Amino acid sequence: MRHLLVFAERDDAEEVAESVAEEFPRIGVPAVVRETLAGEDDAEDAQWVVVVEDPGGTLEAGHLAWLEALAEEYDGWREAG
Repeated sequence: MRHLLVFAERDDAEEVAESVAEEFPRIGVPAVVRETLAGEDDAEDAQWVVVVEDPGGTLEAGHLAWLEALAEEYDGWREAG
């Protein structure tokens, strides 16, 4: 399973990636990538995405709620990838 945490600012995405790595060390450090979302024509509209890989599906409902709350704290959101 892959979870995507989407943010407008790179600094926010990098801080969140560090927080996720500290909270879930077995997952490792999530990648931070810049992605243009569907329908966006302007590069300035590209979002910063923290890619949280969970290949074994070890993150439970409480963990996902934590990820969502963390994303919202930085004005972002979570999507299942």
